[in-house]
Amino acid sequence: MEVSKLVRENLAAMKPYVPGKPIEEVERELGISNVIKLASNENPLGPSAKAVEAMMRTAAKAHIYPDGNCYYLKDELAKQFGVSADYLMVGNGSDELLKLIAETFLKPGDEVVMAQPSFSEYIFATKLMDAKCIHVPLNNFTHDLTEMAAKITKRTKLLFVCNPNNPTGTVVTKAEVEQLLAKVPEHVMVIFDEAYYEYVQDGDYPETLEYVKDGAKNVIVLRTFSKIHALAGLRVGYGLAHPEVLGWINRTREPFNVNIMAQAAAVASLQDSGHVKASVELNERGKAQLYKGFEERGMKYVPTEANFMLAKVGVSSKELFPLLLKEGVIVRTGDIFGLDEYIRLTIGKEEENERFFNALDKALGQLTG
Repeated sequence: MEVSKLVRENLAAMKPYVPGKPIEEVERELGISNVIKLASNENPLGPSAKAVEAMMRTAAKAHIYPDGNCYYLKDELAKQFGVSADYLMVGNGSDELLKLIAETFLKPGDEVVMAQPSFSEYIFATKLMDAKCIHVPLNNFTHDLTEMAAKITKRTKLLFVCNPNNPTGTVVTKAEVEQLLAKVPEHVMVIFDEAYYEYVQDGDYPETLEYVKDGAKNVIVLRTFSKIHALAGLRVGYGLAHPEVLGWINRTREPFNVNIMAQAAAVASLQDSGHVKASVELNERGKAQLYKGFEERGMKYVPTEANFMLAKVGVSSKELFPLLLKEGVIVRTGDIFGLDEYIRLTIGKEEENERFFNALDKALGQLTG
Protein backbone atom coordinates (compact mmCIF):
# COMPACT_ATOMS: atom_id res chain seq x y z
CA MET A 1 0.00 0.00 0.00
CA GLU A 2 1.54 3.32 -1.10
CA VAL A 3 -0.12 5.80 1.21
CA SER A 4 2.31 8.51 0.06
CA LYS A 5 0.39 8.74 -3.20
CA LEU A 6 -2.77 9.68 -1.30
CA VAL A 7 -1.45 12.55 0.82
CA ARG A 8 -0.80 16.15 -0.17
CA GLU A 9 2.69 16.56 -1.66
CA ASN A 10 3.66 19.47 0.60
CA LEU A 11 3.43 17.24 3.69
CA ALA A 12 6.62 15.47 2.64
CA ALA A 13 8.59 18.61 3.51
CA MET A 14 7.12 18.84 7.01
CA LYS A 15 8.72 17.48 10.15
CA PRO A 16 6.61 16.65 13.23
CA TYR A 17 7.27 18.84 16.27
CA VAL A 18 9.61 17.18 18.77
CA PRO A 19 8.78 18.35 22.31
CA GLY A 20 11.17 18.44 25.25
CA LYS A 21 11.83 14.98 26.66
CA PRO A 22 9.22 14.12 29.35
CA ILE A 23 10.35 13.47 32.93
CA GLU A 24 8.56 10.12 33.02
CA GLU A 25 10.33 8.92 29.88
CA VAL A 26 13.79 9.75 31.24
CA GLU A 27 13.06 8.07 34.56
CA ARG A 28 11.72 4.99 32.79
CA GLU A 29 14.58 4.68 30.30
CA LEU A 30 17.44 5.37 32.71
CA GLY A 31 15.93 3.80 35.83
CA ILE A 32 16.40 6.96 37.88
CA SER A 33 14.08 9.21 39.87
CA ASN A 34 13.80 12.85 40.89
CA VAL A 35 14.47 14.11 37.37
CA ILE A 36 14.08 17.85 36.75
CA LYS A 37 12.95 19.29 33.43
CA LEU A 38 14.48 22.57 32.31
CA ALA A 39 13.70 22.10 28.62
CA SER A 40 10.24 23.45 27.83
CA ASN A 41 10.03 26.92 29.42
CA GLU A 42 7.49 25.78 32.02
CA ASN A 43 6.79 27.75 35.19
CA PRO A 44 8.55 25.93 38.07
CA LEU A 45 6.19 27.51 40.59
CA GLY A 46 3.28 25.47 39.27
CA PRO A 47 -0.29 26.73 38.77
CA SER A 48 -2.16 29.08 41.03
CA ALA A 49 -3.92 27.40 43.96
CA LYS A 50 -7.07 29.15 42.77
CA ALA A 51 -6.69 27.53 39.36
CA VAL A 52 -6.28 24.09 40.92
CA GLU A 53 -9.40 24.61 43.00
CA ALA A 54 -11.31 25.69 39.90
CA MET A 55 -10.20 22.55 38.05
CA MET A 56 -11.32 20.34 40.91
CA ARG A 57 -14.74 21.98 41.03
CA THR A 58 -15.11 21.66 37.27
CA ALA A 59 -14.04 18.01 37.04
CA ALA A 60 -17.50 16.82 38.04
CA LYS A 61 -18.92 18.58 34.97
CA ALA A 62 -16.66 16.77 32.51
CA HIS A 63 -19.65 15.02 30.94
CA ILE A 64 -20.93 18.37 29.65
CA TYR A 65 -19.55 20.05 26.53
CA PRO A 66 -17.58 23.24 27.30
CA ASP A 67 -18.80 26.70 26.36
CA GLY A 68 -17.75 26.92 22.71
CA ASN A 69 -17.55 30.71 22.94
CA CYS A 70 -15.46 30.78 26.17
CA TYR A 71 -17.79 33.51 27.43
CA TYR A 72 -16.49 33.88 30.99
CA LEU A 73 -12.84 33.65 29.98
CA LYS A 74 -13.27 36.24 27.24
CA ASP A 75 -15.17 38.45 29.70
CA GLU A 76 -12.32 38.31 32.22
CA LEU A 77 -9.70 38.98 29.54
CA ALA A 78 -11.77 41.86 28.15
CA LYS A 79 -11.86 43.50 31.60
CA GLN A 80 -8.12 43.16 32.04
CA PHE A 81 -7.23 44.59 28.63
CA GLY A 82 -9.95 47.20 28.25
CA VAL A 83 -11.49 45.79 25.10
CA SER A 84 -14.82 44.26 24.18
CA ALA A 85 -15.10 40.47 24.03
CA ASP A 86 -15.33 40.48 20.24
CA TYR A 87 -11.65 41.49 20.15
CA LEU A 88 -10.72 38.12 21.66
CA MET A 89 -10.28 34.55 20.47
CA VAL A 90 -9.32 31.57 22.61
CA GLY A 91 -7.64 28.40 21.46
CA ASN A 92 -6.29 25.01 22.47
CA GLY A 93 -2.98 26.69 23.23
CA SER A 94 -1.61 29.49 21.07
CA ASP A 95 -0.30 26.72 18.80
CA GLU A 96 -3.85 26.12 17.61
CA LEU A 97 -4.33 29.83 17.00
CA LEU A 98 -1.22 29.90 14.80
CA LYS A 99 -2.67 27.04 12.78
CA LEU A 100 -6.06 28.76 12.49
CA ILE A 101 -4.40 31.98 11.29
CA ALA A 102 -2.51 30.05 8.61
CA GLU A 103 -5.67 28.23 7.51
CA THR A 104 -7.52 31.53 7.26
CA PHE A 105 -5.00 33.61 5.31
CA LEU A 106 -2.59 31.34 3.42
CA LYS A 107 -2.90 29.60 0.10
CA PRO A 108 -0.22 27.69 -1.87
CA GLY A 109 2.60 29.95 -2.99
CA ASP A 110 1.99 32.71 -0.45
CA GLU A 111 4.98 33.92 1.55
CA VAL A 112 5.44 34.23 5.30
CA VAL A 113 8.30 36.26 6.78
CA MET A 114 9.81 35.03 10.05
CA ALA A 115 13.05 35.25 12.00
CA GLN A 116 15.55 32.40 12.15
CA PRO A 117 15.82 30.82 14.62
CA SER A 118 12.43 31.43 16.16
CA PHE A 119 9.39 29.40 17.23
CA SER A 120 9.18 26.35 14.97
CA GLU A 121 5.37 26.35 14.81
CA TYR A 122 5.52 29.26 12.35
CA ILE A 123 7.25 26.93 9.91
CA PHE A 124 4.73 24.17 10.59
CA ALA A 125 1.71 26.40 10.02
CA THR A 126 3.20 27.85 6.83
CA LYS A 127 4.17 24.53 5.27
CA LEU A 128 0.85 22.97 6.26
CA MET A 129 -0.84 25.39 3.87
CA ASP A 130 1.82 24.88 1.18
CA ALA A 131 3.06 28.44 1.57
CA LYS A 132 6.71 29.55 1.55
CA CYS A 133 8.81 30.42 4.60
CA ILE A 134 11.00 33.51 4.17
CA HIS A 135 13.66 33.24 6.87
CA VAL A 136 15.54 36.31 8.11
CA PRO A 137 18.59 35.57 10.31
CA LEU A 138 18.72 37.13 13.74
CA ASN A 139 21.04 40.06 14.32
CA ASN A 140 22.90 39.63 17.61
CA PHE A 141 20.30 36.99 18.61
CA THR A 142 17.50 39.52 18.02
CA HIS A 143 14.87 40.01 15.29
CA ASP A 144 16.16 42.20 12.47
CA LEU A 145 12.91 44.01 11.75
CA THR A 146 14.49 46.24 9.12
CA GLU A 147 15.57 43.25 7.07
CA MET A 148 12.25 41.50 7.68
CA ALA A 149 10.40 44.50 6.27
CA ALA A 150 12.73 44.45 3.25
CA LYS A 151 11.71 40.84 2.54
CA ILE A 152 8.04 41.73 2.07
CA THR A 153 6.78 41.19 -1.49
CA LYS A 154 3.42 41.15 -3.23
CA ARG A 155 3.12 37.47 -2.25
CA THR A 156 3.70 38.10 1.48
CA LYS A 157 0.62 37.41 3.60
CA LEU A 158 1.93 37.03 7.17
CA LEU A 159 4.88 38.31 9.18
CA PHE A 160 5.67 36.80 12.57
CA VAL A 161 7.41 38.65 15.40
CA CYS A 162 8.16 36.45 18.41
CA ASN A 163 8.70 38.93 21.25
CA PRO A 164 10.43 37.82 23.47
CA ASN A 165 11.93 35.48 20.92
CA ASN A 166 12.07 31.76 21.49
CA PRO A 167 14.84 30.41 21.74
CA THR A 168 16.94 33.53 22.48
CA GLY A 169 14.84 35.46 25.02
CA THR A 170 15.58 38.77 23.30
CA VAL A 171 13.06 41.53 22.56
CA VAL A 172 12.50 44.20 19.95
CA THR A 173 11.62 47.68 21.16
CA LYS A 174 8.61 49.92 20.65
CA ALA A 175 10.59 52.17 18.31
CA GLU A 176 11.67 49.21 16.18
CA VAL A 177 8.11 47.89 15.99
CA GLU A 178 6.73 51.27 14.96
CA GLN A 179 9.34 51.52 12.20
CA LEU A 180 8.31 48.05 11.01
CA LEU A 181 4.59 48.81 10.97
CA ALA A 182 5.21 52.02 9.04
CA LYS A 183 6.67 49.88 6.22
CA VAL A 184 4.14 47.04 6.24
CA PRO A 185 1.60 47.24 3.37
CA GLU A 186 -2.11 46.55 3.80
CA HIS A 187 -1.96 43.05 2.31
CA VAL A 188 0.27 41.78 5.16
CA MET A 189 -0.95 40.61 8.59
CA VAL A 190 1.59 41.08 11.40
CA ILE A 191 1.39 38.56 14.24
CA PHE A 192 3.07 39.46 17.53
CA ASP A 193 3.60 36.23 19.46
CA GLU A 194 3.99 37.33 23.09
CA ALA A 195 3.92 34.07 25.04
CA TYR A 196 6.43 35.45 27.58
CA TYR A 197 5.39 39.10 27.74
CA GLU A 198 4.55 39.02 31.48
CA TYR A 199 8.21 38.26 32.27
CA VAL A 200 9.60 41.25 30.36
CA GLN A 201 11.43 43.90 32.41
CA ASP A 202 12.68 46.07 29.53
CA GLY A 203 10.97 49.47 29.66
CA ASP A 204 11.18 49.83 25.86
CA TYR A 205 9.02 46.75 25.27
CA PRO A 206 6.08 47.66 22.96
CA GLU A 207 2.46 47.58 24.10
CA THR A 208 1.17 46.00 20.90
CA LEU A 209 -2.40 45.90 22.16
CA GLU A 210 -2.56 49.60 21.33
CA TYR A 211 -2.10 48.75 17.65
CA VAL A 212 -5.04 46.35 17.88
CA LYS A 213 -7.24 48.97 19.50
CA ASP A 214 -6.19 51.61 16.99
CA GLY A 215 -7.20 49.38 14.07
CA ALA A 216 -5.00 51.19 11.55
CA LYS A 217 -2.85 48.14 10.84
CA ASN A 218 -3.52 44.43 10.35
CA VAL A 219 -2.23 43.17 13.69
CA ILE A 220 -2.86 40.06 15.79
CA VAL A 221 -1.42 39.65 19.29
CA LEU A 222 -1.07 36.12 20.70
CA ARG A 223 -0.57 35.23 24.36
CA THR A 224 -0.85 32.12 26.47
CA PHE A 225 -1.65 30.63 29.86
CA SER A 226 1.12 28.04 29.48
CA LYS A 227 3.99 30.16 30.82
CA ILE A 228 3.40 32.72 33.59
CA HIS A 229 0.10 31.08 34.58
CA ALA A 230 1.67 27.59 34.56
CA LEU A 231 -1.21 25.89 32.74
CA ALA A 232 0.83 24.29 29.94
CA GLY A 233 -0.82 20.92 30.53
CA LEU A 234 -4.31 22.34 29.92
CA ARG A 235 -3.51 23.97 26.55
CA VAL A 236 -5.19 27.36 26.52
CA GLY A 237 -4.01 30.44 24.65
CA TYR A 238 -5.68 33.60 23.41
CA GLY A 239 -5.38 36.24 20.75
CA LEU A 240 -6.43 39.86 20.36
CA ALA A 241 -7.34 41.40 17.02
CA HIS A 242 -9.96 43.53 15.31
CA PRO A 243 -13.39 41.81 15.32
CA GLU A 244 -13.43 41.66 11.52
CA VAL A 245 -10.15 39.72 11.55
CA LEU A 246 -11.39 37.32 14.21
CA GLY A 247 -14.68 36.84 12.37
CA TRP A 248 -12.79 35.23 9.50
CA ILE A 249 -10.47 33.19 11.72
CA ASN A 250 -13.43 31.81 13.67
CA ARG A 251 -14.72 30.21 10.47
CA THR A 252 -11.78 27.79 10.67
CA ARG A 253 -12.13 27.03 14.38
CA GLU A 254 -13.56 23.72 15.52
CA PRO A 255 -16.41 23.81 18.06
CA PHE A 256 -15.56 23.24 21.73
CA ASN A 257 -11.84 23.71 21.08
CA VAL A 258 -11.02 24.73 24.67
CA ASN A 259 -11.93 22.20 27.34
CA ILE A 260 -14.05 22.98 30.35
CA MET A 261 -11.27 22.64 32.94
CA ALA A 262 -8.91 24.83 30.94
CA GLN A 263 -11.49 27.61 30.78
CA ALA A 264 -12.18 27.49 34.50
CA ALA A 265 -8.50 27.39 35.45
CA ALA A 266 -7.67 30.27 33.12
CA VAL A 267 -10.37 32.49 34.61
CA ALA A 268 -9.13 31.72 38.14
CA SER A 269 -5.53 32.40 37.11
CA LEU A 270 -6.42 35.83 35.80
CA GLN A 271 -7.93 36.63 39.18
CA ASP A 272 -4.75 35.66 41.07
CA SER A 273 -2.35 38.56 40.54
CA GLY A 274 -0.30 37.35 43.52
CA HIS A 275 0.66 34.19 41.65
CA VAL A 276 1.80 36.18 38.62
CA LYS A 277 3.88 38.47 40.86
CA ALA A 278 5.46 35.51 42.64
CA SER A 279 6.27 33.87 39.30
CA VAL A 280 8.02 37.00 38.03
CA GLU A 281 9.99 37.40 41.25
CA LEU A 282 11.09 33.75 41.18
CA ASN A 283 12.17 34.17 37.58
CA GLU A 284 14.23 37.28 38.31
CA ARG A 285 16.04 35.56 41.19
CA GLY A 286 16.71 32.52 39.04
CA LYS A 287 17.91 34.66 36.16
CA ALA A 288 20.48 36.37 38.39
CA GLN A 289 21.60 32.99 39.72
CA LEU A 290 22.12 31.56 36.23
CA TYR A 291 23.91 34.68 34.99
CA LYS A 292 26.33 34.44 37.92
CA GLY A 293 26.88 30.72 37.43
CA PHE A 294 27.71 31.05 33.75
CA GLU A 295 29.96 34.05 34.37
CA GLU A 296 31.89 32.15 37.06
CA ARG A 297 32.52 29.41 34.48
CA GLY A 298 33.57 31.87 31.79
CA MET A 299 30.61 30.93 29.59
CA LYS A 300 28.74 33.32 27.32
CA TYR A 301 24.97 33.66 27.51
CA VAL A 302 22.27 35.76 25.90
CA PRO A 303 20.60 38.16 28.39
CA THR A 304 16.95 37.21 28.50
CA GLU A 305 13.56 38.85 28.97
CA ALA A 306 11.78 35.50 29.26
CA ASN A 307 11.74 32.52 31.64
CA PHE A 308 14.52 30.73 29.77
CA MET A 309 17.96 31.56 28.46
CA LEU A 310 20.40 30.56 25.75
CA ALA A 311 23.93 29.74 26.93
CA LYS A 312 27.09 28.72 25.08
CA VAL A 313 28.57 25.62 26.71
CA GLY A 314 31.59 25.28 24.40
CA VAL A 315 30.91 21.66 23.45
CA SER A 316 28.39 19.89 21.26
CA SER A 317 24.98 20.15 22.90
CA LYS A 318 24.09 16.77 21.38
CA GLU A 319 27.03 15.17 23.22
CA LEU A 320 26.30 17.06 26.43
CA PHE A 321 22.58 16.21 26.49
CA PRO A 322 22.80 12.47 27.39
CA LEU A 323 25.35 13.16 30.11
CA LEU A 324 23.03 15.68 31.72
CA LEU A 325 20.19 13.18 31.42
CA LYS A 326 22.17 10.66 33.45
CA GLU A 327 22.33 13.29 36.19
CA GLY A 328 18.56 13.70 35.99
CA VAL A 329 18.57 17.09 34.26
CA ILE A 330 16.68 17.69 30.98
CA VAL A 331 17.62 20.71 28.84
CA ARG A 332 17.01 21.68 25.20
CA THR A 333 19.86 21.17 22.77
CA GLY A 334 20.79 24.09 20.55
CA ASP A 335 21.45 22.06 17.41
CA ILE A 336 17.74 22.18 16.52
CA PHE A 337 18.14 25.97 16.30
CA GLY A 338 21.40 25.78 14.33
CA LEU A 339 23.39 26.56 17.50
CA ASP A 340 25.05 23.29 18.45
CA GLU A 341 27.35 24.70 21.14
CA TYR A 342 24.38 26.30 22.91
CA ILE A 343 21.68 24.97 25.19
CA ARG A 344 18.33 26.53 25.97
CA LEU A 345 17.62 26.35 29.66
CA THR A 346 14.40 27.04 31.56
CA ILE A 347 14.96 29.26 34.59
CA GLY A 348 14.08 27.02 37.51
CA LYS A 349 13.89 27.25 41.28
CA GLU A 350 17.12 27.97 43.15
CA GLU A 351 17.75 24.32 43.97
CA GLU A 352 17.02 23.27 40.37
CA ASN A 353 19.43 25.83 38.95
CA GLU A 354 22.11 24.70 41.39
CA ARG A 355 21.54 21.10 40.45
CA PHE A 356 21.90 22.01 36.80
CA PHE A 357 25.31 23.58 37.37
CA ASN A 358 26.49 20.55 39.36
CA ALA A 359 25.37 18.28 36.51
CA LEU A 360 26.95 20.60 33.93
CA ASP A 361 30.31 20.61 35.70
CA LYS A 362 30.31 16.81 35.91
CA ALA A 363 29.26 16.37 32.27
CA LEU A 364 31.82 18.84 30.95
CA GLY A 365 34.51 17.09 32.98
CA GLN A 366 33.64 13.85 31.22
CA LEU A 367 33.67 15.47 27.77
CA THR A 368 36.84 17.53 28.13
CA GLY A 369 38.79 15.15 30.36
